[in-house]
Amino acid sequence: MAGRKGDEAGSSYQPPAKPLAIPASPWTMLPLHRLHTEGPVRFGELRRRLGPISTRTLTERVRRLASEGWVTRDCQPMVPPKVTCALTEKVLELDGVMIELDRNLAAQFGKAGRWGAGLAAGPGRRLI
Repeated sequence: MAGRKGDEAGSSYQPPAKPLAIPASPWTMLPLHRLHTEGPVRFGELRRRLGPISTRTLTERVRRLASEGWVTRDCQPMVPPKVTCALTEKVLELDGVMIELDRNLAAQFGKAGRWGAGLAAGPGRRLI
């Protein structure tokens, strides 16, 4: 785009659209954030902790994240099925980004606990 800071004539840089589109889709950042702050969790518990998300929507998001390599789904064949969700190393490498996101949300919207104060403790470890 002409006129944007840092653009040069003939620049062929294009932001990675697909990786940026994944967390941008609705109801995707919240499960990622929850898994980051709390570590691996069973599907039903994840759904309860997210609030007003339907089982269908969360299932679709977790399956998409799993297909893209962001989340693992450990499915154990029992009745009802036991599905445990966890972040992959690929996402855990974004620890600094998630911590900064949490700090920014806390600064703009109030108390960090509302957004998961456990981020500062690192993935899977809660401070509260």
